[in-house]
Amino acid sequence: MRQLIIQVPRGNGKAVIDIAKSHNGSNLARFEGNADEPIDVVIIHVSNREVGKVLEELQDLPKVQITVIPTGVMALQPPVSETPQQVIDVEERSPIEIFLSGLQSVGSWRGFLGYAVLAGFVVWIGLYTNTTYLLVAAMLIAPFAGPAMNTAIGTAWGDRKLLGRSILRYFAALAVTIITTYLLSLILRQEIPTSLMVENSQISAVAVILPLAGGAAGALNLVQSERSSLVSGAATGMLVAASLAPPAGIIGMASAVGRWDMVISGLFLLLLQLCGINFSAALLFRVFGLSPQGTRYQRGKKRVFFSALVITVMALGGLLSWQFINSPNLQRSSLAQRANAEVQKTVEEFGLAELVESNVRFTRANIAGQDTLLCVIYVQRQPQITASSEEIRDRLTQSIQTQLLKQNFNATPLVNVNVLETPLRSQ
Repeated sequence: MRQLIIQVPRGNGKAVIDIAKSHNGSNLARFEGNADEPIDVVIIHVSNREVGKVLEELQDLPKVQITVIPTGVMALQPPVSETPQQVIDVEERSPIEIFLSGLQSVGSWRGFLGYAVLAGFVVWIGLYTNTTYLLVAAMLIAPFAGPAMNTAIGTAWGDRKLLGRSILRYFAALAVTIITTYLLSLILRQEIPTSLMVENSQISAVAVILPLAGGAAGALNLVQSERSSLVSGAATGMLVAASLAPPAGIIGMASAVGRWDMVISGLFLLLLQLCGINFSAALLFRVFGLSPQGTRYQRGKKRVFFSALVITVMALGGLLSWQFINSPNLQRSSLAQRANAEVQKTVEEFGLAELVESNVRFTRANIAGQDTLLCVIYVQRQPQITASSEEIRDRLTQSIQTQLLKQNFNATPLVNVNVLETPLRSQ
């Protein structure tokens, strides 16, 4: 439930009360204000979903001034026995309130870009020192979630101005973070990528699921009343920024050391994130009624919504096509998992040794003009096997390489098999 404070010329307060009553308003109050001109001040409490309808009818009153309290209130009425039922009646936020909140959040630039710089510092330290928890901290302070969600709000509402400003802020924040990490790498003379940079630059074939889920989670968080959700805005914001802060840092740091393959993967993730969030969040906003239809705030147009959605779908399709056509560059994480499964299967079928551990990963691109799949396997000789360690290693290496080449990973498998011996027991 929302509290509205309405100021109207004296004599119009009763009309406000009547409008509130027609929308099941509760705990209504009216008193005379002490402004320069005689006014009536009316305080009303209405259901979240009725806020937009009440605002529409209030616009007909002369010189009306409206203040919407953005936090929920509990309007309790006698009898006391019905209080529990009154407080559990929680509804989603009004679409007009979500839209106006989005407009309000695109105002300040100084603090917004300041957080982008700080996120760049934190993500650089995390990647440079291989400290994973600092990447989580960077996700928390990175200001990427707001512009991404406002882009979805602008798409759902069909507001070209909000859409344009949100996209501008999105790429401005990313550019600031990228430049920050780039300069830090140059100043501190970083020469090679760290292991955490390499690990986070590996893209999975299912990477699109994260922005789709993040966009839906962010939209649900903005739609739900603050007391009807067990998930905090910070948590959903971190989910939205989960695949933004590390790639932005990797782009800046990889540019400084000349690893352009990592730069390309980072740019791919940033574009995929924006398109995925915009698609799922915009559709969910429309499901919850976020559109300019039936409201007097006519900044939005229906054709803008459909045009933005079509462009988003086309961009998303293009990115996914690029990902699956350009194998293995944008599927390294998934292909490494598949290759590891093939390695384990081959060792089990080999029969001469048992698998102890296998580690399969892609190395840096273009080693000797090829994509290299590095496989390090540790096996233990079967007790009844009398073949030498060299024979087991050679035969197993050939079997693994043959099996991996059959799978068409578009990479050259380099296999290192280590045969471990059981320690001799003293008699």
